[in-house]
Amino acid sequence: MRKNFGKKSWLYPMPVLIVAAYDEAGVPNAMNAAWGGIFSDEMIGICLSEGHKTTKNIIATKAFTVSIATAEQVVACDYVGIVSGNKEPDKFAKAGFHALPSEFVNAPVIKELPMTLECELVSYDEESNHLVGNIINVSADESILTDGKIDIRKLRPITYDTVNHDYLELGTKVGNAFADGKKLK
Repeated sequence: MRKNFGKKSWLYPMPVLIVAAYDEAGVPNAMNAAWGGIFSDEMIGICLSEGHKTTKNIIATKAFTVSIATAEQVVACDYVGIVSGNKEPDKFAKAGFHALPSEFVNAPVIKELPMTLECELVSYDEESNHLVGNIINVSADESILTDGKIDIRKLRPITYDTVNHDYLELGTKVGNAFADGKKLK
């Protein structure tokens, strides 16, 4: 038996993305965004309302970064989601974040978050709040690499549980992609 919940914006796993951009004076800001994901091979799509300070910064500078929120930084990542950069100008620093300039776009890489997509703005639709970015580079701190590849167990990404308002850590391997299904051929 199944229970119907009606129309909801529930999807698992829901990534916790920390979107960062400089303002026109070079001051970094960041926000927590759950509604986003890979849009195509080289693009990311995120739903960001135009009222956010970070959204305004992205539109002004045409660049942004998207870092993967981690279990280690859950408090800071939640903080940048519940505090507005429009009201708290020191939000980035109060989160304990330090900005490193991206080598590829005019946007901050958050030192404390070890995996980052560095993006150029492609489009922003004010009606749907849909932002599309071209992924110019993916950078990862060596601390999360195993044999030169990103190791999800070292990254410790979190997902947002929209139903229960929890953050959950991802990372347990349960199978082999593009291989286990061959048993049914």
